[in-house]
Amino acid sequence: MPAGRAGNDLSYVPVGWLIFVMAWSVYGLASAWWLVGNSGLPDKIFYFLLGGLVANVITILWGLYLLGLAFGRSGRFPRHFTIWQVATIVWLLARQAYVLTVPDFVFSARGLSITAIEIGIGLLCIYLLRRGSGAETVYAKQQTEAPPVFVSIVAALLGIILGAVVGALGGFFAGSVIAEVAEVSCFEGGCGYFAAFIGLAGLVVGAIGGGILAVWFVHRRGRRPMA
Repeated sequence: MPAGRAGNDLSYVPVGWLIFVMAWSVYGLASAWWLVGNSGLPDKIFYFLLGGLVANVITILWGLYLLGLAFGRSGRFPRHFTIWQVATIVWLLARQAYVLTVPDFVFSARGLSITAIEIGIGLLCIYLLRRGSGAETVYAKQQTEAPPVFVSIVAALLGIILGAVVGALGGFFAGSVIAEVAEVSCFEGGCGYFAAFIGLAGLVVGAIGGGILAVWFVHRRGRRPMA
């Protein structure tokens, strides 16, 4: 087995899963604008949704730290990812238990299935990065020293902000053009909603892409040989 590989490329699956979860969290934040000033929801539902937004913010910030470790080829990534994934599974279980026990919510087999799939993928990622799997050698690179994780986080935040702005503007413009070419009806603002939806999609894609590219650029330019 070649040195620095854990038998196959499955050790990179957790990074892809992390990026997906972060993208879903960004989408959750971007689509929650309607909560602002909305006082018509029952307290149990409102605080549940608010807690979800807080969890999304934590996921994004924590994910940026983990991406910094992954892009920095740090041998600490498997252990820190496992901690994050365990915390995420605990949150998913607590959220599902809350939904099932509070009468204001309606039971949804679809929601329960999605939660089960999320937990299943999370457990698979933990297994792939388990101690003794060799995953730490996949991420560790001893020949060079990566920039500090703090630098990666700052770069990622700037990349997310810039990417979100560019993606939202580009998406909204593209949505407007598509709506006009496809002759989407503007009855009751239909064409505007379509353009806004494309803009929201562009915001999510741009934010995640900008963050990842920023971290990649910092580590590509900032690496230096170890003494």
